[in-house]
Formats: sequence, C-alpha cells, structure tokens
Amino acid sequence: MPGELKKKPSLGMSLVPVAVLIVALFYTIVVLEGSGHIPLIFGAAVAALIAGISLKMPWPDIQKGLTGGIVTALPAILILIVVGLLIGVWIASGVVPVMIFYGLKILAPGYFLVATALTCALISLATGSSWSTAATVGLAMMGVGQALGIPAGMTAGAVISGSYFGDKMSPLSDTTNLAPAVAGTQLFTHIRHMVYTTVPALILALVIFTIIGIVRPASGSVETADYLLMLSTLSETFNLTPWLLIAPGLVLFLVWKKTPALPALVVGVAAGAVLLLIFQRVPGAGWAVNIGAVVESLYTGYVSETGVATIDELLTRGGLSYMLDTIALIIVALAFGGIMEASGMLERLAAAILTLAKNTGSLISVTIFSCFGMNILASDQYLAIIVPGRMYRTAYLKRNLHPKNLSRALEDSATLTSPLIPWNTCGAYMSGVLGVSCFTYLPFAFLNLASPLISMFYGFTGITIQKIDDDPDSLVGISDDEIPERGSGIH
Repeated sequence: MPGELKKKPSLGMSLVPVAVLIVALFYTIVVLEGSGHIPLIFGAAVAALIAGISLKMPWPDIQKGLTGGIVTALPAILILIVVGLLIGVWIASGVVPVMIFYGLKILAPGYFLVATALTCALISLATGSSWSTAATVGLAMMGVGQALGIPAGMTAGAVISGSYFGDKMSPLSDTTNLAPAVAGTQLFTHIRHMVYTTVPALILALVIFTIIGIVRPASGSVETADYLLMLSTLSETFNLTPWLLIAPGLVLFLVWKKTPALPALVVGVAAGAVLLLIFQRVPGAGWAVNIGAVVESLYTGYVSETGVATIDELLTRGGLSYMLDTIALIIVALAFGGIMEASGMLERLAAAILTLAKNTGSLISVTIFSCFGMNILASDQYLAIIVPGRMYRTAYLKRNLHPKNLSRALEDSATLTSPLIPWNTCGAYMSGVLGVSCFTYLPFAFLNLASPLISMFYGFTGITIQKIDDDPDSLVGISDDEIPERGSGIH
C-alpha cells in the first residue's frame, strides 16, 4: 500500500481529474468520434500531477498506484485474451453460425417481438457482443418488423433487450469480464449472481412483449428477402450440425461444476479447434492447411467473405488481435482509477456521495445512480463501470458485502443504461444502426429498465444479497487489510 500522504485531498481538488476526464472524453468521443484511450491517459497524467505537486506524493507511491489497479485486473485480462481466441475459433468452426441459424429459425409473426428478443439474446450470448448482434441480426429484425407492420420502437426495444441480456450474461463479453475484475470477484461467480436480476428482467420483458403481440397482432410474413438470405448464406458457408453445440455445452457444464473461468474457456477453445478440424476442414487440403486455419482463427480471428454484408459484419471478428484494443482501454482506465485511489481522491469523492448510503439498499442505489450518471457525463460504459467500481469497492468490503453484489450492481446499471442515453457511445451506436432514436425505443427496452429496479429492490429487501463470509473463496485480489470492519456490516 502507498505511504501516508502528507496532505489530504479536498473535494474540489478530487473533482479536477474527473472533470478534466469527462470533458476530454466528451470532446474525443462525441465531437471527434474517437476512442477513450487518450483522454484516459491525459486524465491519469492530471491526477498524477495533482498527487505529486499538490499532495506532495512521492513518485514511487504514484507509480505503485498506477500499476496497482492494473495488477488487480490481470486475471480478467488473461480471460479476455482467451475469449478472443474462443470467439475466433468458435466462428471458424461453425459453433457461432449454427447458434445464429437456429436462433433465426424460431421467428414467427404471432410472437415476433418475443422471438426477436430471444434470438438476439441467444446470438449475443454466443458472440459476447450487443453491438454486433444489433448491427446484423437486429438490423434484419427491424426489416422484418417493418414488413409485419410493427412500430420501429417496439422492434428496436426487443432487439436492445435481447442483445444486452446476452452481452451482460456472456463470459465472452468485455464488460462481463471487467465488472468482477474491478469489484474483486471471479467471472463465473459474477455471472451466477447476475442471474437473480437479469433473468427476471428478461422474463418480465418477454411477458410484456407477449401481451403486446396479443393486443397488437402482426400481419404478413417474417420471410423477408434479407432474412432468407441470411439463412441460406449460413447454411451454404458452413457445415451446420447440432454436433457443433458440443463446445458451448461443454463450457456450460464446466461452469455448472464451478470450474474457474480460465481453464473452462481454454477447454472451449480446444473443443472449437477440434470441431473446426472435423466439420469445417477444407476438402482435399492437407492437415497443414487445416491446422493453419485453426491457428489463424486464434490469432487474427475469422474473416467472413460471403459477400453478404450482414453475415460478414457479424462473423468477421475474434482472435487475439481483436481483444488488444479493449485490453489497452482497460489498462489505461485502471491506471487512472489506481492513481485516483492511491492519492486518496477517489476515497474523498466516495465519502461525499456515501453520506447518502445509510443501509445496503441505499448503497446499491447510490452505485446504480452513480453508474447511470457516469454514462451520462462520460458517455462511456467502461468508465461507468470502472470509476464507481473503484469508488465504492471499499465501502462494500467494510460492510462485509461480497464484491459480487457490487459487480452485479455495476452491470445492472452501467451496462444496461448505456444504450438509453443518446450521446453515450452505446446509445449513439444503437440509434444509428437500428435507425430509431433512443427516446423512441427507450420505453420498450424493458430488460434495460427493469434490471436496475430489481437490483435496488433486492438491496432494500436483502434478497440475494450475500456477505463475504457466505462465499470467501471467490474473492480476487482483496487482502484482509481491505476489510477493516469485517462482520460489522449494516443491513
């Protein structure tokens, strides 16, 4: 731990790096349409200058703060690397295409909105990406919905609800890996804990979509030209067989057996490689060519060249190189959070906000509203996870609340509210891709609206809220010194 500071930061001083970061992020992302990497580096530099000059913090302590936050995320970074390998080989082997194919086959006019949400949920679970799902299958569903006479906002709401369910629950998703890394718990522990809020939210969304389908029945056929083209292209490009589902089934079995994330995903990679060699091998080519295809899919990912834009955009992804940009963003974001934490500025900001947190319910509510606020101010869901996560981590630990309560609250708010804000990167992307304004689909994004409310309800009632002593083995990167008041938590 860094040494004692000679001077404690004031609230105004602590706000300076955050304000600089928000302005830099807004200008870079909204105006320049760039990424958040450089603003985060700039924000970390400003925080380091304030710590060194104003707080008289020695450079070794500043450096320890910069690297300390990154070190805690190394397990998640390793998982993200393996996830990149998994995505590439699962697409090349036909595992992801067969899940997309079966997902599209469940569509029918009578329950189109329900089927749309379920299809997008299945595909985003398989790919770990709400963006790819919305831009491909989601876009196709918008065309089908238009043909059936369904308002665009309703169809978009179903696409958003399904896409973000899969994104939030998939071990292949970057935010799903980031939240437990920031909070201090294991990936699959985090996913299992999210079931309690996300599955009821999905069920509620499906019930409402079913009622809408009954009250406002669709007319026409789902078999639009784009829809049929996607199905035929998938079946012609890949050897689709139910045997390909062995790979995700094996990973799910290992998750059920509580196998740690990294070895479980490595087994998934190996299974995908074997399936690729069995079902998608190049006819007449030798083993060297086919093994080369496996290696290429692991490093550079799969490149789809079908000539069908929706399929090529959905399936051209994965590989180690695919994850490097996300990993770099996480590293610089955690460097910023680390220096803010080591300098005491993050603690000062948290203390000011935590005056509102009198019990567990209000603490979770403060977390959710803080993430929502960061989505509004910083226009970036990664920052909406990392900054509140680092701010409130100690508060949860002091109250003997398991970090998975924090990681779940981060995702229930930061991940799910990001597409509801027009100027957030997620909101701008979804609105642009689907051709519907955020405020038009917002009333129908039932999963995204319900999940934060369910999370707060659990906080005030104590339902599914777990203490550290209930599951001490799933803590990651947390020392006993970080739990100074263990066992004296509020209820």
